[in-house]
Amino acid sequence: MAGTTPGTPGTPRVLRAMNDRAALDLLLEHGPLTRTKIGKLTGLSKPTASQLLARLEAAGLVVATGTSEGRPGPSAQLYTVNARAAHVAGLDVTAQRIVAAVADVTGETVGTYELPTPGRRCDGVVRQVTEALDGAVKEAGITRADVHRIVIGTPGAFDPGTGRLRYASHLPGWHSPTLLDELAACLPMPVEYENDVNLVAVAEQRLGAARGHEDFVLLWNEEGLGAALVINGRLHRGFTGGAGEVGFLPVPGTPLVRQVVKANAGGFQELAGAQAVPRLATALGIETPHQPYAEVAAALLTRAAGAWEEDPALTELLRQYAQRLATGLASLTAVLDPGLIVLSGGLVSSGGELLRSLIQSELAELAASRPRLALGQIDRHPVLRGALERALADTRDEVFDTSR
Repeated sequence: MAGTTPGTPGTPRVLRAMNDRAALDLLLEHGPLTRTKIGKLTGLSKPTASQLLARLEAAGLVVATGTSEGRPGPSAQLYTVNARAAHVAGLDVTAQRIVAAVADVTGETVGTYELPTPGRRCDGVVRQVTEALDGAVKEAGITRADVHRIVIGTPGAFDPGTGRLRYASHLPGWHSPTLLDELAACLPMPVEYENDVNLVAVAEQRLGAARGHEDFVLLWNEEGLGAALVINGRLHRGFTGGAGEVGFLPVPGTPLVRQVVKANAGGFQELAGAQAVPRLATALGIETPHQPYAEVAAALLTRAAGAWEEDPALTELLRQYAQRLATGLASLTAVLDPGLIVLSGGLVSSGGELLRSLIQSELAELAASRPRLALGQIDRHPVLRGALERALADTRDEVFDTSR
């Protein structure tokens, strides 16, 4: 009969499933709630809220956890999402290490593991991935089969047409055309891949400075310069996955870099990447080592922010570096006209609020529009947090769907 097919919008089964999901989302947002509170927040009657909780308990999605206290009258039973209803994993891959983490369905990280991968070994990527994952799984007290989904964050992006990793020649072993098939064959759960900077944007949109924003740009500045573009709430990846590879952007102030993929460098990277900071410091008469670039650059920017208007050379270092970053951001602003730009990564955080305000002032002079600049708020393992949030979103959609 028309209108009674399971899954048809408006049928009792779908309406119940919508109420179930609304209650689960409220429990994730607020923590343990009573039946009465769930009813008020969802607009359901007490009997309907009781039926809902009984249904979710039977499905293993919620559990009773203690009673309410501190108010007149009898204590009421509290309910919370069953943390063990599902688990997800995330991996943050660099040339130096793989960091893996496991989170339960509430989003709490319950296991982590870091696997060093020094040198330029070009084999054993599948072994490294599984070893890192198994280390996190073991700490979480579960098995590999208990992981519903894994999201792996890497520099660059896997070309959707060829399956090859592009824009990340510095990541040895990850460029085999059969790598994704090999990983899929040895891992029992769905595996997704995402650019590392895109995952930082996911974390900032879900939990940080871009929360509530449907359109924004995130500029990542650590060992390399990269950007994530979020348009209408969705990541824009481009035809080959290379949208946001702004390190290759030609900008004034540096010679043109040709064969940028082969050189693994570009104009904006040369102008404002980590390697530019010690060079700029040397030109200003500041004695400094030049390598390792990211660590040296972060230390210089920390010193410069602390010595603002007290040390002329360090003050000029911070001023000129802000101008360099604003130069590249002006090009992005001219094309995308974002309302918000989130500045993230170790170099920006080292310069702190002072560096942010200097970039904001410079950008106001260089760009036709004036987006608001904000510092990223996800300080600890932002790529990993984004991978977990991405995996959690898809897994919750599956596990919390009671219409089936």
